Amino acid sequence: MGASRKINMLEGRLWDKIVVFALPLAFTGMLQQLYNAADVAVLGRFVSDLAVAAVGNNVPVIGLIISFCMGLALGVNVVVARALGMKNDRKANEAVRTSFLTAIAFGIIALIIGEIFSASAMVWLEVPEEVQEPALTYLRVYLLGMPFIALYNFLAAVFRSQGDTQTPLWALLIASVFNIGGNLFAVLVLNWDVAGVALATVLANLLSAAILFVKLTRIDGPLKLEISQLLKVDLPSLKSIVRIGMPAGIQGAVYSLSNLVIQSAINSLGPAAMAGSVAAFTIEMNVYCFVNAFALAATTFVSQNYGARNLDRCRNVMWVTLGLNMLITIIMTAWIAIFSRELLGIFTHSEEVIALGMFRIWWVVLPQPLCVLMDTLSGCMRGYGYSMPPAMVTLVVVCSVRLIWVYTVFPLTPTYETLMMVYPLSWIITLAGLIMLYVRLLRRIRNRRELIGEEI
Repeated sequence: MGASRKINMLEGRLWDKIVVFALPLAFTGMLQQLYNAADVAVLGRFVSDLAVAAVGNNVPVIGLIISFCMGLALGVNVVVARALGMKNDRKANEAVRTSFLTAIAFGIIALIIGEIFSASAMVWLEVPEEVQEPALTYLRVYLLGMPFIALYNFLAAVFRSQGDTQTPLWALLIASVFNIGGNLFAVLVLNWDVAGVALATVLANLLSAAILFVKLTRIDGPLKLEISQLLKVDLPSLKSIVRIGMPAGIQGAVYSLSNLVIQSAINSLGPAAMAGSVAAFTIEMNVYCFVNAFALAATTFVSQNYGARNLDRCRNVMWVTLGLNMLITIIMTAWIAIFSRELLGIFTHSEEVIALGMFRIWWVVLPQPLCVLMDTLSGCMRGYGYSMPPAMVTLVVVCSVRLIWVYTVFPLTPTYETLMMVYPLSWIITLAGLIMLYVRLLRRIRNRRELIGEEI
């Protein structure tokens, strides 16, 4: 890994370094979403809206697993970045090695559990009968790639810990091109429909993970993966990764879990609502990639500077990241509002599906600045190693608000727009709790400076 790809997070101006860190990370997230978008676009153009609905029905299920995986990977990011900030190369290397084995173990467990409960998930989500078979086929094939998805996300977190967000981006770019070509080949040449696009995605995930693995075995420095040392787990590193990553995973999974409940309600409105939802969700997630990228930048920059005991710079990271994140998000949401109909038209020719997708854009995409505030504050708190409280706030508030809404308000007015209203409402209430937590954390650190010396 070239020195030019590393970022000195401990000295100099912040805004330009945060941008250099976050933009490749955002584009990486967009490419990950492109996997789903490519599946949706190819099936919508060359197969049917029912095939699109089958893929869209699985988005919350897949999101639940991947969100938990990415949360655990965030623990890797924090632990390795903190060790680098402390100039402790041995600890950093132990964490890298441990993250590799953790990723493999998580991926295999997720694969097994997912395959066991995939049929039950179709029942829980009340998937319409005409969509059930292709939806189940897509999910079962997709789950075969979970070990590769986990490995890519964990190894990408290792690269991010020292500021290199470009290598994971290039790995995913190559895999995305492969995925698009594989989708078209599977549908147009082999006529494999839903199973074909899922298999192409599995192979693309394998390719992206393999690229990062090979890169880490060939670099110099504390982050190098030694083949002969791969089976050695450092228990303190594992404990730290789980302690920080598990709550983050829970927080991400909670969103997906609440979305499962909403998805079930969407399914009750028919295939058109399902197709419109997945089309708009694909657009929405590309905005969130930037929101999440700057939140991850906040986590990484705070982690290194907290390890270096520079609390003033940690606080500056929060304000600079928040400002940049908000600016970019507002620009993106305004652009989407203007061209929403054209963007939805990429995925479907149906006017009914487009009209339903518009509701999701107005109620979920345009209020994304609320997510900027939520994710930036949560990201900073994780950088300090304060991961469980924001996860618990999200768990309690988001789940309770959305469950109450779906089971009380929605039955009174069972429309797609009614369902979408719950998203900004739950964000506003959650944000109030996160602000109180962040203020409490800063007061705690200011009053007890000795916390800096604690083990991560």
